[in-house]
Amino acid sequence: MSAAMEPAALARPFTILVAALGGEGGGVLADWIIDAALHEGFPVQSTSIPGVSQRTGATTYYLELYPQRPATPMVKQPVMALLPSPGAIDLMAASELVEAGRAMQNAFVTADRTTLVASSHRIFATSEKVVPSDGRYASEKIISAAPQLARRAILFDMARLAQEAGTVINAVLFGAMSGSGALPLSREACEAAIRGAGKGAEASLRGFALGFSHASGELTMVAPPVAKPTIPTAPPVERVMKDFPAALHDLLNEAVRRLTEYQDVAYADQYLDRVHPLVAVEREIGGAESDFPLAREAARLMVLWMAYEDVIRVAELKTRASRFRRLRAEAGAKPGQPLVVVDYLKPGAEELADILPESLAAHLRAWVARRRLHGRATDFGLRLRSTSISGFLALRLLVLFKPWRRQAARFKMEQLAIERWLGAIKRFGLASLDRELVSEIIQCAALLRGYGDTQRRGRKAFEEVFETLLENESAAIKGLDKLTRAIRAIRSAALANPDAPPPALAVSGSGGKPVIWLKAG
Repeated sequence: MSAAMEPAALARPFTILVAALGGEGGGVLADWIIDAALHEGFPVQSTSIPGVSQRTGATTYYLELYPQRPATPMVKQPVMALLPSPGAIDLMAASELVEAGRAMQNAFVTADRTTLVASSHRIFATSEKVVPSDGRYASEKIISAAPQLARRAILFDMARLAQEAGTVINAVLFGAMSGSGALPLSREACEAAIRGAGKGAEASLRGFALGFSHASGELTMVAPPVAKPTIPTAPPVERVMKDFPAALHDLLNEAVRRLTEYQDVAYADQYLDRVHPLVAVEREIGGAESDFPLAREAARLMVLWMAYEDVIRVAELKTRASRFRRLRAEAGAKPGQPLVVVDYLKPGAEELADILPESLAAHLRAWVARRRLHGRATDFGLRLRSTSISGFLALRLLVLFKPWRRQAARFKMEQLAIERWLGAIKRFGLASLDRELVSEIIQCAALLRGYGDTQRRGRKAFEEVFETLLENESAAIKGLDKLTRAIRAIRSAALANPDAPPPALAVSGSGGKPVIWLKAG
């Protein structure tokens, strides 16, 4: 070891691990760090490990640097590692919250060594989206674990700051890394590295400054004001305030707004008609003291059910002025600057059948069934420029069918299923006063969601629950624990693996419906 470099300083390098998603400039961030280190005269090395595919794992960039200049250029460069080691990371940076959680899970964040700098916003992974129920990871668990597992944790919404600065999140993340005080590079060297990149340097410097200020404590993150949705001044709103407990007012007001927008005031009024008996059921089984949790959950699931997404709803959402304003903001389009939006749609024949009257829908579904028997496709792809006159008008034409939605085959089918579900809640709730059983029946509404194959498989499980359990005379009221477990088994299996057949039940009998033997008591 040359005397030109202190042995104590070279005992180990400073290690940096960056996790960034595709399109977030992780490679550019690694280049900035290298350029800043070279600007300071520090030995530095970088390697990257690509993710398997988008959102199944971020691309990671591993850097090592020695924060000391050699006394002479003739000094041999130190040998540095190519891969990160668990427990040996000084600065961990993540462009998204779950990537920070992934780093903690893999032991790249340790309480005795690591400074964690991460954005608190979420970009949902494919594994979260494909779950039939709510598959989102619990963000609060990551946020609470970060200060415990890291030597120091700095988390804030960097995506919003990047949008304010008109840049990519990598600039804000770089600024936060520098502002944390853990990165052994001067702010001047970091800014010089950004300037040296050329294109987009001014916007990147603005993002860097915001990230630096928030991480160093110069600025405090202030949440933007949340615009409260306009609640329509209609009779249903007056009913909410007058006829329902205060614990449900916020939920029901939002439901009234959504259903009025989805269909009309009468539809929102029908929703309240359906919620009212649920409140009565919960009062009977003793839920009034705990803010009506069963009625709240049933009301929440029912508004989602009643406002199911069909092609009319999709067309309406895609032609909203607020959507185009949001897209312009995300793209950074200036006033008067053209913006082209291309929507990639793949409607199936069954989605079209959903908005037709029952007689026409039956013919179309029969055609679909014949096509499937021969392995032929029943959907088709569309590339629609919704910012063009023709594309926009094509979508608005679908919205014109909204007043006739009540006559559509899917609408009638869903209303019958809702009444069937509500009837089971009231019947079993008042007869058994069993909260666990009622809760399982309520959660069956989560099976009916999505479209296409997802909806068909969920509906099959829903029918299984009702035909073999809830509408089977032999299963009525006797053996409530076993009945609850049987419902849970079918529902959990359908949500965990929609392709699997329903779990086997102990059934026997003759004729139309099976007989389920349940132990009394």
